[in-house]
Amino acid sequence: MRINRILLATPLVVVALIIQVSILGRLQLPGAVPDLLLLVVLGLALVYGHVGGSLIGFGAGLLADLAPPSDHAIGRYALVLCVIGYAAGLTKPDSGQHRSATLPLMVVLGAALGSTVLYAGVGSLVGDTAARHVGIVGLLLSSTLYDLLLAPFTVPLVMALARRTEHDPLATDGSGGSAIPVARRKPAYGWLTTGTGLKASRGAMKAVRTGRVPKPARGGKSGRMKGVKGLKGVKRL
Repeated sequence: MRINRILLATPLVVVALIIQVSILGRLQLPGAVPDLLLLVVLGLALVYGHVGGSLIGFGAGLLADLAPPSDHAIGRYALVLCVIGYAAGLTKPDSGQHRSATLPLMVVLGAALGSTVLYAGVGSLVGDTAARHVGIVGLLLSSTLYDLLLAPFTVPLVMALARRTEHDPLATDGSGGSAIPVARRKPAYGWLTTGTGLKASRGAMKAVRTGRVPKPARGGKSGRMKGVKGLKGVKRL
């Protein structure tokens, strides 16, 4: 992953984790807690793609696993955000920018549902049955509602910041090459289109069309005559 992406993603993830632990986690809302960290990962994944989204999701989830007051197995939320970041990055269009807000909104909706189900599923595998006591349906509804209410204030801002770290899509294509059409590019060597090279090519094309061989220049004729005279002088000697 690029250095500029790391420099942007690291402070965003750290700030989102601090806000979620110190403010959102203490609101005592019914059901789940608004997941600001998930929304930051989604905003970055929608711009950086599936590879960047999975790496950022894994790092953000690992920080959440280690940050107090974490009471679950280390790596559980890292796995969830890694999968969510990868899936969200797959929705990145070839042009690099979404034309409407419908697809990002659907990604947020699916991520809110998917992260809750994955978190509960991984918890059941490691023996954590807390989701059963709270109620999986209540967690799904509350987490989806909170994330959808918080998404318009978070995801567009994160995506706008992430696009600033990317190259200009009009100057380069997706593979890193030039996106300028070949017909509009300047030739690599100027003598192919200017000066004597252009005149010589025009003369050759004209000779082919008319069937006439162009006469040699004066300098060439005089040089050839001098050579003949020199040969005659050699014969006389």
